[in-house]
Amino acid sequence: MEFHPQPTAGSAKPWAFPAPERGTLDNGLTVLRCDRPGQQVVAVEIFLAAPLDAEPEGLDGVATIMARALTEGTDKHSAEEFAAELERCGATLDAHADHPGVRVSLEVPVSRLPKALSLLAEALRAPAFAESEIERLVANRLDEIPHEQANPARRAAKQLSKELFPATARMSRPRQGTEETVAAIDAAAVRAFYEAYVRPATAVAVIVGDLSGTDLDAILADTLGAWTGTTAKARPVPPITADDTGRVVIVDRPGAVQTQLLIGRIGADRHDRVWAAQVLGTYCLGGTLTSRLDRVLREEKGYTYGVRSFGQVLRSGPDGGAAMLAISGSVDTPNTGPALDDLWKVLRKLAAEGLTDAERESAVQNLVGVAPLKYETAAAVAATLADQVEQFLPDDYQAQLYAQLAETGTVEATAAVVNAFPADRLVTVLVGDAAQIEEPVRALGIGEVSVVTG
Repeated sequence: MEFHPQPTAGSAKPWAFPAPERGTLDNGLTVLRCDRPGQQVVAVEIFLAAPLDAEPEGLDGVATIMARALTEGTDKHSAEEFAAELERCGATLDAHADHPGVRVSLEVPVSRLPKALSLLAEALRAPAFAESEIERLVANRLDEIPHEQANPARRAAKQLSKELFPATARMSRPRQGTEETVAAIDAAAVRAFYEAYVRPATAVAVIVGDLSGTDLDAILADTLGAWTGTTAKARPVPPITADDTGRVVIVDRPGAVQTQLLIGRIGADRHDRVWAAQVLGTYCLGGTLTSRLDRVLREEKGYTYGVRSFGQVLRSGPDGGAAMLAISGSVDTPNTGPALDDLWKVLRKLAAEGLTDAERESAVQNLVGVAPLKYETAAAVAATLADQVEQFLPDDYQAQLYAQLAETGTVEATAAVVNAFPADRLVTVLVGDAAQIEEPVRALGIGEVSVVTG
């Protein structure tokens, strides 16, 4: 039998996060385009400067309903017709609202890009906001809320936001509204919010894919370039304040066989020079199966299937922002107290002894080394560029971040993660059976313990 010689590996090709080309259309719309040869499915992200803290009092959730309604009919197409036109293009169109604003996401084969952008422009320029469609979307949202309440992870996140932020802050309340506020939303409220905040002059379009054989300028002129609207004054950005006094809140779920853990506080955002070190240190603490938290709580003790630490930007900008720094996971009910005890031991040992060079090296390899795979698709690149836009970051930020991660030392990463997760300044939310877990948790002395229902 004749064997072919084993293939040899080629030389590694240098990689950097794609750099976009920035421009502005005549209507004021900012456009970031990024040509990615071979990416025949084009990804488009539209950022609309319609933040949650702009929602009128008593109408939390109106931004979410507006975002969902953008794809539910226009002045030219009913909701059914609009969906059918998208399907003929082989396109998907989604929208959601978050603290910085509303994001609209489109994916479509490059050959159908003109038609898909025409539909997208139609949705942005002249959404129908039909009363019947708004009523349906409101009813759907009201149906979702009880399911979210029943989900331990979602319930923990809701409680943590309520604990950290003052009641007057929009960040303290559910992003998609409560039953009371959503029920008050009607078509007039949705249209008023749209007219106040959706306009090309304050929007940004990110377009990523194989654009080599496409006259994108002509397509944009006929689609998004035809969208008109007035300019708007810059909105004042309310400061972010948070109370991270160490304490424990138990959301009582009688009979629960597991306890959902969510431990968090507010920390530095991407405009802070410590961000890269914070990302690296947080990854060492709980970013993967081999991180410290999993080694102890999962591998050694068998309390959990996995515990993760992460930093999630809530709002970011040159005038101030914040990220949620958190540890999340679930443990079986009888071991809630021991698991928390060991988790705090991990944090205290980290503060006393620091990270190892091996941990730092492994984290850098995982975070930086997998980047080319992470950004294989046009959608992944477009989403990251849109994140940079909504967080007021330079277009080359992601490329700079990878360089900073590679240069960050063990001591710097240790200092950042210890400052991010100080053992005495963490708010702990436990969703579980209070009758079984309250006393063991009190005995740990990690903060005042309170119990809430619901």
